[in-house]
Amino acid sequence: MSSSDIAGLYDDMAAQYERWDWANRLFSGPLRKRAFGEARGRVLDVACGAGTNFRYLPGSAQLVGVDVSAEMVEAARAELDELRRGGTVYRMDAQDLQFPDDSFDTVISALSTCTFPDPVAALSEMARVCRPDGRVLLFEHGRSDVELLGRFQDWRADAHYEQHGCRWTQEPLAHFEGTELTVLESETLFAGMVTIIEARPAAD
Repeated sequence: MSSSDIAGLYDDMAAQYERWDWANRLFSGPLRKRAFGEARGRVLDVACGAGTNFRYLPGSAQLVGVDVSAEMVEAARAELDELRRGGTVYRMDAQDLQFPDDSFDTVISALSTCTFPDPVAALSEMARVCRPDGRVLLFEHGRSDVELLGRFQDWRADAHYEQHGCRWTQEPLAHFEGTELTVLESETLFAGMVTIIEARPAAD
């Protein structure tokens, strides 16, 4: 799918995401807090969706969110209002971020590389807008290393992509090859299906 295809798909799913946000927080909230709880300074949330990450960021974070879906942007703005915290959210393609180089202290993204038409391009943009001494923090998912679960994912992969625009058999760490990001630390959980990653822009 193209970026416009993904935008349309998530426009259609935005209301459903808002209705089930409580369940998303219940299951993924502790992992989001683990991944993003120490984000510092000016923070960019790439592919922020309905703003699910916002409540897990420190209150001192200067938050900017972006998403390719107009309906998700509206949902994320509503989440900011509900949380009564400052921040701004823009409609923007992760593969073409409209920010200058070195604009953010921390760049975060959750469950997103599976949906980007070109994950390497999106990660390269995250590296570009992150300050050299900053961090890129990701909470991602991929194919299970438990063979029975992995085979089920393989069997459902095409249908899952058609329905959700999500490549759920991806290997998140493989996307870093060819980017200007260096992985500092990664942790794999839940039978290999969840990966938390800390990276930084590569030194010149």
